[in-house]
Amino acid sequence: MTPRIITLHEKKMLGMRLEMSLVDNRTGELFQKFMPRKKEISDTISDGVYALQQYDFKSFNPHTVFEKWACVEIDPAQPILDGMETFQLKSGLYAVFNHKGTTKEFIKTMGFITQIWAPKSAYQIDNSRPHFEYLDHRYLGPNNPLSEEEIWIPIKK
Repeated sequence: MTPRIITLHEKKMLGMRLEMSLVDNRTGELFQKFMPRKKEISDTISDGVYALQQYDFKSFNPHTVFEKWACVEIDPAQPILDGMETFQLKSGLYAVFNHKGTTKEFIKTMGFITQIWAPKSAYQIDNSRPHFEYLDHRYLGPNNPLSEEEIWIPIKK
């Protein structure tokens, strides 16, 4: 699995967030709250949705509490809707992996990225910026083996 190396330009995001851990995973709850309201956002830059989170990969364990966002990229002039917040996604270098499969296979893909690819690459994971998944029309749900998404890992030389 070879990633694309992409320079991401700063993005303004609009969405909702929750604190969680892998042990107390509330991703489903977060997206159940956000997705019905997504249609209220008029000036999205793309049709896809971002699942964005930031934590330190080196000290991460299943009990580590982190903040997860369900959000979309918006035009900077877009008004903020009640019950939603903005997040400024800073520019920087990202390794972009394509993942195909279920949530169980996603865990294996993340293991490959953090335990095999990252240590052998010419890059370091940049824990100062969030990593995220980009889900568009190819994403068919967490249990669909044909589901596809992009995994964006912040990196630096």
